[in-house]
Amino acid sequence: MSNCLMLKKSNCKNCYKCIRHCPVKAIRFSGNQAHIIGNECILCGHCFVVCPQNAKEIVDETEKVKVFLQSGDPVVVSLAPSFVANYDGVGIESMRRALKKLGFYDVEETAVGASIVKTEYERMLREDERDIVITSCCHSVNLLIQKYFPAELEYLADVMSPMQAHCTEIKKRIPNAKTVFVGPCVAKKDEAAYYEGIVDAVLTFEELTNWMKAERIEPEKEMDYDPQSRARFFPTTGGVLKTMAQSINGYTYLAIDGVENCVAALRDIESGKIHKCFIEMSACVGSCVGGPVMEKYHRSPIQDYMAVASFSGERDFDVAQPESTELKKQFTFIERKLAQPSETEICAVLRQMGKFKPADELNCGSCGYNSCREKAIAICQGKAESSMCLPFLKDKAESFSDTIVKNTPNGLIVLNENLEVQQINAAARKIMNIRAASDVLGEPVVRILDPSVFISVKNSGRSVRDQKTYLAEYKRYVEQTVVYDKDSRMIVGIMRDITDEEADREKKESISRQTVEVADKVVEKQMRIVQEIASLLGETAAETKIALTKLKESISDE
Repeated sequence: MSNCLMLKKSNCKNCYKCIRHCPVKAIRFSGNQAHIIGNECILCGHCFVVCPQNAKEIVDETEKVKVFLQSGDPVVVSLAPSFVANYDGVGIESMRRALKKLGFYDVEETAVGASIVKTEYERMLREDERDIVITSCCHSVNLLIQKYFPAELEYLADVMSPMQAHCTEIKKRIPNAKTVFVGPCVAKKDEAAYYEGIVDAVLTFEELTNWMKAERIEPEKEMDYDPQSRARFFPTTGGVLKTMAQSINGYTYLAIDGVENCVAALRDIESGKIHKCFIEMSACVGSCVGGPVMEKYHRSPIQDYMAVASFSGERDFDVAQPESTELKKQFTFIERKLAQPSETEICAVLRQMGKFKPADELNCGSCGYNSCREKAIAICQGKAESSMCLPFLKDKAESFSDTIVKNTPNGLIVLNENLEVQQINAAARKIMNIRAASDVLGEPVVRILDPSVFISVKNSGRSVRDQKTYLAEYKRYVEQTVVYDKDSRMIVGIMRDITDEEADREKKESISRQTVEVADKVVEKQMRIVQEIASLLGETAAETKIALTKLKESISDE
């Protein structure tokens, strides 16, 4: 398969929407990035349409076509009949004039090739005596059968698609012509690349529109009608059947659109109970007018059908029918490389995801897979990771946070903006002598605590950190932190019980006071003794001084 649908890695945001909408789950997730698995992809383009980040991109061949135009060879456009649904009010002549301004030699309708193909289908039913015939116009359906339903390859009509039949016819008529298909389909790029030498390049309607805008070319609003244009019905559901004679050899004719419906039909055929059926299959709901690269990027099924119907005629194009051998197209089985894991491997992965019994398998689809078992198989094949299971991650995160909340020594209480208790842990219940969380959950916090600090934090938006508070009703001292989380609109209170610390501190203060009192008494007593000694010493010294003074005076007199 050619690499025509790619991923812009920087844009992938892990939403798993592409997996959810991929009908064959051909997307691998690794390193938080989606990767398209080429040998499993059927190029239906669903991932391109649904990606909210525009992470999927289609390879643009505009520059390649410009090189063709510069080569001097005639470059002819095969324009898909769905163009009338994409370009409102614009007919084939108007498109021809616009595209010739870009340098194209001519513009023709792919519906001419559709006439050739439908005529070959009719011949096949009349002459080949086939049991079941599945149309081969839609390359995505062809890939679906080649990759996922190889047993039904025998029923796939071995006929070129209208694009190929038309481009082959162009090259027959115009020597050295280069052919460029323009349409609403991603898969046509792969078909053109795989079956070389028929279609030289493929542009989407969007690529063509961007090119015309860059050259300031706008197709005129002008419709033209041709009664020989019944095959213009091809891009609608049942469009092939509308152009065919449906009375050949007792066949049942039916049209099926959408990959899921096509898969269901192919499984029905596998059962062996279906016979004598001509089945028109389209991967896109609404067929080609519902294609992934219709420029509008939204479903307008009625409006688009009416645009095609009003442009379609009653008769076939007047075109020479090639020999059947010239329209032959071979389809081979395309092997998918990923092997089916064993039951033991699947069960081991399910256990890793926390799925131990069928009741654990929620099959919620948030990972993109339809069931937990399907997801487990994808993990075994290296296409998915256990972390993609959102319920598993949620449970794991909740379990981890619950473990922290339950085992932290600090009391934790969570309130909503109405100051109602939303969560309370065991440590907080112990502080406030609450028997069970159910006794207070949903109740106003005023029932158990003074709400003033919570009200203040909520109104001001400023947190309170390590505020020492005495809870008189519980005879507890706590160091509390209160935080308002604006994102979750919750008020979180964290309380550290410091009652024992306060008791120890008060005990130490009491001992210190007693020690100081004793010291004061000792000092006072010592001072009194000192004073008494000093007093006695003072009297003796005075008497001695008097005696010595008298002795001195007596000696002096002599």
